[in-house]
Amino acid sequence: MLSVHTARHRPRNHSDGSPSRIGLAVAGGGPIGGMYELGALRALDEALDGLDLTRLDSYVGVSSGAFLAAGLANRMDTAQMCRIFITGDSDDVQFRPETFLRPAIFEYLRRAAGLPRLAAQWGQDMLFSGKEARWSDLLMRFGGLVPTGLFDNARVEEFLRDVFTRRGRSNDFRDLDATLYVISVDLDSGEVVRFGGDGWRDVPISTAVQASAALPGLYPPVEVRGRHFVDGALRRTMNASVLLERGIDLLIGINPLVPFNKGDAGVAVSRERSLAAGGLPAVLSQTFRTLLQSRMQVGLARYAQQYPDIDQLIFEPNAQDSELFFTNAFSFSARRRICEIAYRNTLADLHRRADTLGPQLAAHGIRLRTDLIADSERSILDGLDVPTRHTETTARLERALDDVGRLVAARRRR
Repeated sequence: MLSVHTARHRPRNHSDGSPSRIGLAVAGGGPIGGMYELGALRALDEALDGLDLTRLDSYVGVSSGAFLAAGLANRMDTAQMCRIFITGDSDDVQFRPETFLRPAIFEYLRRAAGLPRLAAQWGQDMLFSGKEARWSDLLMRFGGLVPTGLFDNARVEEFLRDVFTRRGRSNDFRDLDATLYVISVDLDSGEVVRFGGDGWRDVPISTAVQASAALPGLYPPVEVRGRHFVDGALRRTMNASVLLERGIDLLIGINPLVPFNKGDAGVAVSRERSLAAGGLPAVLSQTFRTLLQSRMQVGLARYAQQYPDIDQLIFEPNAQDSELFFTNAFSFSARRRICEIAYRNTLADLHRRADTLGPQLAAHGIRLRTDLIADSERSILDGLDVPTRHTETTARLERALDDVGRLVAARRRR
């Protein structure tokens, strides 16, 4: 599903060859959401001639989308990331799902260590306080023993730090060629924090992504400067306003979480076919997605009014795609299939809206590859050539030569 807002008036004239300022906003959605976003990004990378996703003006990422945004800002293209997460034939990064799903043993032990003290206090209150100490207080008293997260996200930070400190990449916001924002929420105040923004640029990118992806219940909060941070999606879904405020010319946004729609509007649904039959996980998932989608729609309507002169393209899954909804949101085993669905959905959206998108994208020096988006048989693997094997030295050299080539091209344009 593609939402399009065409700029009422484009204030900048690019007839002199100066590039448009393009911003990319990538929302969260757990591992499955991240894989959907990767498939969508790969489709855009192939279908939009003249768009280089690693050379945009600015990026903002939330939760799982923060890793993709940080990777692109570090000039890891979608082909590289597909080799890391889908085909597994990358000579750069070895992805192991278990790294992201290691039990938080130390968190369990730390919480359990408080059991004797709490039990003694509660027993004392029951013995001497009479009716003032109710059995209903049990849940509140012992709630502090429940771990704040099932899995250890310290290993996630280690993985990201390793990725962003090799082959010419950087783990420092200040060293990037583009502006990158990673969004998280302060658990104790509810404040939204933009890592990479004023006052937060010195925080390592790996730590910022770890904090942004700390979904309560799944991962424990991440401590930065004595404050505890959790998933950035708790306050806003995509945080595209961060980029719109910069006065960009074109916004591209991807949101992987939409509520499931069985397509039987107005028709009674049997109990066996209802989402309620799926139990608590299905009900919570639908509720969570509905809240995010409602908030997203309100935000998009506001963006169109506040920033009428900025072209905006927002890509989302089809609401009737049951496979996306019923796949375990925290499973990595389905990542290739989910990427393929996203890839096909995005190409189909571009094909359906080609008449509108053609002139809109042309204003930013981007051309739709009509032959590619019309190919209903194309797979995400078709565009992945045999990877070139690099050493650390040759990877850095290739990066430096690319920088020189772009400087020369820019000087020629001027």
